[in-house]
Amino acid sequence: MAVLQNKIDFALVIAVNHANPNGDPLNGNRPRETYEGLGEISDVCLKRKIRNRMMDLGQNVFVQSDDRCNDGFKSLKDRADGCPAVKKAEKDKDAYAKAACETWLDVRTFGQVFAFKDTKGFSCGVRGPVSIHQASSISPVEVESIQITKSVNGEKKEKGENRASDTMGMKHFVRFGLYEIKGS
Repeated sequence: MAVLQNKIDFALVIAVNHANPNGDPLNGNRPRETYEGLGEISDVCLKRKIRNRMMDLGQNVFVQSDDRCNDGFKSLKDRADGCPAVKKAEKDKDAYAKAACETWLDVRTFGQVFAFKDTKGFSCGVRGPVSIHQASSISPVEVESIQITKSVNGEKKEKGENRASDTMGMKHFVRFGLYEIKGS
């Protein structure tokens, strides 16, 4: 594959049908919307979806979510310190960046800032060639909510406690939305 020499702008379209593309934790996990009613998907959410797909394809990823961690490291610092190639290069900023890019596909793709507290004597920034911006729906979205019942206990019942295993909740979704993602 040839090395890319010039900036390339791109746009992707995502169709969402009866799903929640990016719930807002500060708003009861409802799909994100602007004041004008346009749906939004954050750039962080899009990168997470891409990283998860990279992991599904067997690629090494530096920024892993807790629920999809596949290497046993609980923090980014532990993951960086646990990589022999990166650890070996920790005295030289350029060698460190090169080793990180060779090890993790998401660092090579999106970039990463390795900021250290006085332990290594430097911080290392890797600039990735791919920038992804937040997605916005092309037209206003209609958010619907339905009440759901969970029929499984999340906690063990205490002896003598008379409690039903059902709990009520809400599920929010976009009936249909066409989202445009721009990047370079």
